[in-house]
Amino acid sequence: MALTGSAIRAVVVDDEAPARDRLCACLARHPDVTVVRECANGREAVEALRSTQADLVFLDVQMPELDGFGVVAAIGPARMPPVIFTSAYSEFAVRAFEAYALDYLLKPFDDARLSAALDRARQELGDRARQPAGDGDVRISSLLEHVQQQSAPRFPEAIAIKTGTQYLVARVAEIDWIEADGNYSRLYIHKRPKLLTKSLATLEKDVLDPDVFVRVHRSAIVNATKIAAVEPQIHGDLVLQLHDGTRVQCSRRFRKRLEEKFYFTT
Repeated sequence: MALTGSAIRAVVVDDEAPARDRLCACLARHPDVTVVRECANGREAVEALRSTQADLVFLDVQMPELDGFGVVAAIGPARMPPVIFTSAYSEFAVRAFEAYALDYLLKPFDDARLSAALDRARQELGDRARQPAGDGDVRISSLLEHVQQQSAPRFPEAIAIKTGTQYLVARVAEIDWIEADGNYSRLYIHKRPKLLTKSLATLEKDVLDPDVFVRVHRSAIVNATKIAAVEPQIHGDLVLQLHDGTRVQCSRRFRKRLEEKFYFTT
């Protein structure tokens, strides 16, 4: 059953004044909707949602500094009202987050599309009014997970190493370990070395996934998936035996990083 007889307190968020004005004018034609705040950016939206009791948010996706997803993250699933995203993205792109919002409006939208979105909002608010308070909209939680996954650092799958007049492609997942060679680095795949004109620090910072590769010495990085055995040494050092029999020193200084990767039994 849809919500009837109660005013819907709406917050409108859009960094473009004409878009805000048009949406507010369209909402004014719906007697049960009252726009309680208009926000010109994400930070204003966060402040408004924290200080104003709102039932519904019309939230622009693409805004400078703090975008629509950033607003959702700042408020959190437990406090975020139902969201109708507004966007100038192509419909194909918008559908990528359709499952995470109550609805979306693709700019420019018409009155019929807005009316349909409001009907969904009334239904949603009516359903919520009859349900006990929970931890918030599960769609919002899923949205935050989705955005975090999409924004997570992405690392190259391969390194193209210049050799003479061509580039030799080395798959990062196949790298066993890498050692420093002055200001350069030497990576090993099946015990075969390949020289890179990049420092170990540069590879660690920009190229290698820290969930896979671990610095074990000031002059060595190891692919943790290639470690077959760990041998304790005196003074807290370790020797790592790789799957191909290679032995790599792990200094006491870097031991903690390795221990964060493995669960050591006693």
